[in-house]
Amino acid sequence: MCWSATADLWAGLGIGAVGVVSLASVRRPGDAPLAALPLLLGAHQLVEAAVWHAGGGTGPATLAWAVIALPLLPLWVPLGVLTAARPATRPRRSVPLTVAGPRFLVPPAVARPRLLVPPAANRSRLLVPSAADRLRLLVPLAVGLATASVLAYRLATRPVSAETRGHTLGYTVDLPYAPLVLAGYLLATIGALLLARDRLLRILGLVTGAGAAVCALLWRTEFVSTWCALAAVASLLLLVWVRRRPRSDPNPTVTRRPLSS
Repeated sequence: MCWSATADLWAGLGIGAVGVVSLASVRRPGDAPLAALPLLLGAHQLVEAAVWHAGGGTGPATLAWAVIALPLLPLWVPLGVLTAARPATRPRRSVPLTVAGPRFLVPPAVARPRLLVPPAANRSRLLVPSAADRLRLLVPLAVGLATASVLAYRLATRPVSAETRGHTLGYTVDLPYAPLVLAGYLLATIGALLLARDRLLRILGLVTGAGAAVCALLWRTEFVSTWCALAAVASLLLLVWVRRRPRSDPNPTVTRRPLSS
């Protein structure tokens, strides 16, 4: 959400480019949902540029904007945080040993493993989340699912409209228990990031929470809409997070040692 159609267009292209780089930098499949989030945010800005050009109203662009902003994000973010918390799969390996001529496949435990110790800067990020950590992340996911269900139902049964308010766009949709829905939305998005074990994701949660408060204040005064700036900052932080992620959890490498009888 920017202050004009042109600003939304350029912001969408820039954030989308960050999303392409972020997704191309993924090293673990579980990181893909969060890495693709800048692409979604960039598309959101481009959709709003279309809303500006349409002069608001209740057209397809307005509905597309509401679908991304309301039911999709509170489900996407906690799901991405949860999948990123899953440890990488460790492949099973066998080591051929020679015993009196024939070759046998012996499990790696028989051989003497040589452990690869990650650099000190990466050790904190390589901590394998416990079952309790992943269980804790199910809370914002469940809240996000419930919130997204309510929002999706309202969008399917009630019209959503947009109108120009100063240098901002205002969106109107009929929501029951709006404060409760808003609380669920914030818990599912910002709360999921704050509950993550990864330090950069927690920083992203703090930045997003503080930035959202400032953007909401400026938006309510109809002075200027700066949500696109927050989306850009969040996208850059996600890019840094993706590029600093390890390729996988450290696995022991096994040396082959021939044995003879």
